[in-house]
Amino acid sequence: MPTTPYLHDQHLLERFQALDHFLLQHQQLWRPRPFNHLRLDWEDEHTELSCWLRQRTLEQAEAPEQPAAPAPFPQLAAQAQALSVVGELPDAGLHPAAHRLDVNVPGRKWQQIEAFSRRLAFSQPARHWLDWCSGKGHLGRRLLQPGQQLTCLEYDAELVSAGKALSEHHHLAATHVQQDVMAMDSARHLDGGKSAVALHACGDLHVRLLQLASEQGCRQIAVAPCCYNRIQGKRYQPLSGAAQASALALTQDDLGLPLSEAVTSSQRTRRQRDQSMARRLGFDLLQRQQRDVDEYLPTPSLPVSWLAKPFEHYCRDLAELKQLTINGQPDWVALEAAGQQRLAEVRNLEQVRNLFRRPLEMWLVLDRALFLQEQGYSVRLGVFCDYPLTPRNLLLLGERDATPQRG
Repeated sequence: MPTTPYLHDQHLLERFQALDHFLLQHQQLWRPRPFNHLRLDWEDEHTELSCWLRQRTLEQAEAPEQPAAPAPFPQLAAQAQALSVVGELPDAGLHPAAHRLDVNVPGRKWQQIEAFSRRLAFSQPARHWLDWCSGKGHLGRRLLQPGQQLTCLEYDAELVSAGKALSEHHHLAATHVQQDVMAMDSARHLDGGKSAVALHACGDLHVRLLQLASEQGCRQIAVAPCCYNRIQGKRYQPLSGAAQASALALTQDDLGLPLSEAVTSSQRTRRQRDQSMARRLGFDLLQRQQRDVDEYLPTPSLPVSWLAKPFEHYCRDLAELKQLTINGQPDWVALEAAGQQRLAEVRNLEQVRNLFRRPLEMWLVLDRALFLQEQGYSVRLGVFCDYPLTPRNLLLLGERDATPQRG
């Protein structure tokens, strides 16, 4: 069977424009969060699908296979899959890890580092790795070969100190620097001799790397983006000309959609999440009744210990936090049961929204890819590992020709 190719130079814009059209065309399906609304606008247009989803159980919503739902669900699912598919980047091979280099690195994290490191196929070998938002520098140390240098930039002083101790223990030519990468002076660490890498640097942190590395002339860049919603503003600032020209204006809430899976959560974590959501949905019904306003009222994150409270106490304490007076005698048993029922409905209605998770993520990563292309890089985009190892498995490779540019 033919393998799916990764995307490179001439295919980037074509795929971006197809995704842009798809996301714009179906905004009413993926923008509203079922959690925040008692009924969604699209349900009036697609009544058969709406009724089918609302009668399903929570267990059915949690099933790993995609439901055989009425139209337009299958058609949208097929379209989303076709627009999101991208192949693995080629395996560049990797020197064996030094003895005990993986000690104290959680297993899943080490597997991600291994997978990421194997995909860095550049036309010229790196001379000086720059590990951006490095933590203890595990990625940089895994990449480092004899004759190469390594600089690790990290904001947390404790992680810098621990990373320095590990590099010294392994007798590696590594420099660990405490650096706020968002600060003005972070550009001083970047230049044409550096190969900049970032594995799961969040939001603005990896965007900052792409901007500075291209400005400072880094020849090679490898970034696996993460947490697109970790931005300073409330609106997404597109990077490339194509995204700036798009009519798709994304909010910080929209940017959280690709991150809404729970593939790595434990059963206990999922159970707590479900209980918390059901209680919030029950409280949501209460606050609509008490305020006589049919709209969602945002509530703060609460400690897990709140789940041990009886439902009535939970609601009264949350109402107090929101400065909401509870009048009369609410039917707490009915409200709690309604919250459980709404959880099943919300989870099933979310199946429609979830079809757009990967297309939106691809749109965002292609914006980054097109930006690098505009800065003179040859760009490849593909996956570096299987989805269960990490849903954030897209890797962007940018390389500039080593020949000097003529003005």
